[in-house]
Amino acid sequence: MRIKKSLAKLVEWERVCRVATVSPQRVPHVVPVCHVVVGGKLYFGSEKTAKKVLNLRSNRNVAVTVDLYSDDWSNLKGVMIQGTVAFIEKGQRFRHIRKALYSKYPQYPDQAGLAEADSVIMEVTPRNVFSWGME
Repeated sequence: MRIKKSLAKLVEWERVCRVATVSPQRVPHVVPVCHVVVGGKLYFGSEKTAKKVLNLRSNRNVAVTVDLYSDDWSNLKGVMIQGTVAFIEKGQRFRHIRKALYSKYPQYPDQAGLAEADSVIMEVTPRNVFSWGME
């Protein structure tokens, strides 16, 4: 499954999303990440030793949310993606997605560079996509 174009626009436009994982001890973990959408899938990078990565290595299920808050609740909008993660650790795909991340976030290379030696890119394949406040 891929993210529908109408929902992908909001996900692509937003600068940060929240990624929820679960540890082997069943402890939830939610963190903000910088992301890109390429070909209807969501991607984000991280250090290989980050808690979210360790959690995803033991349980590849993930939930991701992107939302827009407004004090006028009739304008609330958001998307939640439930899916599974694949790890891209090196090679052409790693460099292609890294380039997309660097393009969206110009500060990325200098402040949180993704090196193939110590970083991983997660590819979220949607299983369920929910939205609110959207058409």
